[in-house]
Amino acid sequence: MSTEGSGTNGTRGEILLEMRDVRIDGYSDERWHEIVKGVDLVLRRGEVMGLIGESGAGKSTLGLAAMGFARPGCRLTSGTIVFDGIDLMAAPESQKRRLRGTRIAYVAQSAAASFNPAHKLIDQTIESSIRNSLRPAEEARSDARNLYRDMQLPDPDHIGDRYPHQVSGGQLQRAMTAMAMTSRPDLIIFDEPTTALDVTTQVNVLAAIRDVVDRFNTAAIYITHDLAVVAQMADVIKVLRYGETVEDADTREMLSAPKHPYTKSLWAVRSIEKPASESDDIILKIDHVDAAYGTIKVLDDVSIAVPRGQTVAVVGESGSGKSTTARVITGLLPAAAGEVLFNGQALPKALKGRSTDQLRRIQMIYQSADTAMNPRHTVRDIIGRPLEFYLGLRGRACDDRVVELLNMIELDESFIDRLPGELSGGQKQRICIARALAADPELIICDEVTSALDQIVQEGILKLLLRLQKEFDITYIFITHDIATVKAISDEIVVMHQGRVVEQGLKDEILNPPHPPYTELLLSSVPEMDPDWLTRLLDARGGSSAVGGDQ
Repeated sequence: MSTEGSGTNGTRGEILLEMRDVRIDGYSDERWHEIVKGVDLVLRRGEVMGLIGESGAGKSTLGLAAMGFARPGCRLTSGTIVFDGIDLMAAPESQKRRLRGTRIAYVAQSAAASFNPAHKLIDQTIESSIRNSLRPAEEARSDARNLYRDMQLPDPDHIGDRYPHQVSGGQLQRAMTAMAMTSRPDLIIFDEPTTALDVTTQVNVLAAIRDVVDRFNTAAIYITHDLAVVAQMADVIKVLRYGETVEDADTREMLSAPKHPYTKSLWAVRSIEKPASESDDIILKIDHVDAAYGTIKVLDDVSIAVPRGQTVAVVGESGSGKSTTARVITGLLPAAAGEVLFNGQALPKALKGRSTDQLRRIQMIYQSADTAMNPRHTVRDIIGRPLEFYLGLRGRACDDRVVELLNMIELDESFIDRLPGELSGGQKQRICIARALAADPELIICDEVTSALDQIVQEGILKLLLRLQKEFDITYIFITHDIATVKAISDEIVVMHQGRVVEQGLKDEILNPPHPPYTELLLSSVPEMDPDWLTRLLDARGGSSAVGGDQ
């Protein structure tokens, strides 16, 4: 078998990747720390390994090491990494570059930060195939369109002609998965590939990934913090904590009888569920709002009332208008019709027309922490900027408040001079939460703020948000596709579909049957901790995962 060409002819079940006593250092606080501490990993051809653990456990670092790669600020120090007979620790960089994107592919957590905004999707999808002469350009384009179709992307024959900013986050994540699959690699490292997706879109992607793995005998490392997702995808599971292996076993065995106390703790999280309450004190009212991007109407007669001191969860598929509603509220996208009232007064439609105090009172935490922070700014700068701009804090007073905010989000003072590139995905999102809190707002719009966090950290963040709400009477609009998050934090729920409000009411009213058809579709698409759940769901839907939406 060729060591650098397509390797899809191997025998299913033979060892494809073997990592022994792998040790990796990370640089922080002006010195090197060991962050992966002697981990072993054996992956067989056609097998999917689920890699789970808390944020900072070393999951993504180990996944990248499977490609013989260490991201900036990290270094592979010892151990062996052998991919199909090739020693990646000893191989020259030129050989490893030829493997990456051909025989080994990587699907990153943040598609928005991984695509070049200046190039069309299809050109980026086929770039590796063309560069490595795997197939002629037109054949590569045809194959890319077929992969878009497999990934249930809308208008698969033409969506590749769009630029990254012209598609939703969920669509972009699926396009990135198609890009990884175009070379039919032997190994794909999936790093939280469904983090940005709503539950109905996630079903499509999970089914497509599983189908491709089976069809092409592809091995995969599936990095995730979502235990229900890993239950659908993995043959075996490895649990990491603090850079060490805690436990590994067959998926069904681990789900039914986890042995290590830490693994048992992962299975037991998400115990909080906030009791819903009613209030007639409305802090924000969206009144018959229409909005459009150019000539494309994306919000149609949207009306939502947000009670003071409570949490309104906004749920729906990717492309349903959830984030666009948030952009209208903040003035980033002026409404074409209707108005937004805050404390009974109409807000200027555009951001530039609002006063500094109006801007301070409404803050937003964005879905993608990677693209929401300047990579050249330290944590001190990122959190300190709103303290200076809104509250006039400078010097020592500003630094002291930054440290207080770091403590509130369960990070210590040692993070203050770190750059975003030195943080894990969960740590980046927590810094964004602290930046919003720095303005001392009355209303915070949370756009998928827990989607990048492992379930233990999610629970801690949700408890923190609930405590802050109780102590400071903060109001939240919580945009999410995670029904467990909705149950944990919301008082009321707004369901959106194709730019319209389908239903709105107290949490108990919305989550309990009978449901309108679209709400029923959302609730039935929430993964369960059962390896057979996805198969049953697809069978119930006639063998197809296509559910529409995400347009």
